[in-house]
Amino acid sequence: MDHPFEAWIGDDLHRFLLQRGEIDERLPECPDVEEKWSVIAEAYLPDGIREYNNYPAASLGWMMYIGMAMARFWDDEWTIYGQLADPYTHLRDKRGYDAMDEYIREEVLSLRGEAFEALEQLVSDCATRTNYQLRHQGIEPGTPAAFHAYVAALHQLYLKGMAVQLHRMGYHMRKL
Repeated sequence: MDHPFEAWIGDDLHRFLLQRGEIDERLPECPDVEEKWSVIAEAYLPDGIREYNNYPAASLGWMMYIGMAMARFWDDEWTIYGQLADPYTHLRDKRGYDAMDEYIREEVLSLRGEAFEALEQLVSDCATRTNYQLRHQGIEPGTPAAFHAYVAALHQLYLKGMAVQLHRMGYHMRKL
């Protein structure tokens, strides 16, 4: 966490998700998924930045979905998925950027009906909260500071997506 905003937004999302029962007090550690962040971010940034002004909730929320997908890949078959050179492009190219959220919910997470819609709302709520915080930091748009804050926000959304999915799959971080 190099950016001061990152710790703040991470704490805010943690409290929000904890209140909703989507994560445990102690966040999980999954180094395999965490190590994929830099390659995912590098591939995602051109698309995410392009979409941010017109579709900020998608630009931010898609990263949370990617974190969830990576956690699912880790649990299912990491020996295969862990070898992907570009996990983001793999996910995006299944149906395109605009439908990546639906692809992840339907095909990667196997959600239908109410669960499909509930996850859409959860991610939307997290992305909207994060966007609100980004917009109210007093950072001038288009500056290096704005870029770094955006990347920090994406990183936290990725990590929280991973944590939510691990929690949903039964990985709980509780004292024994």
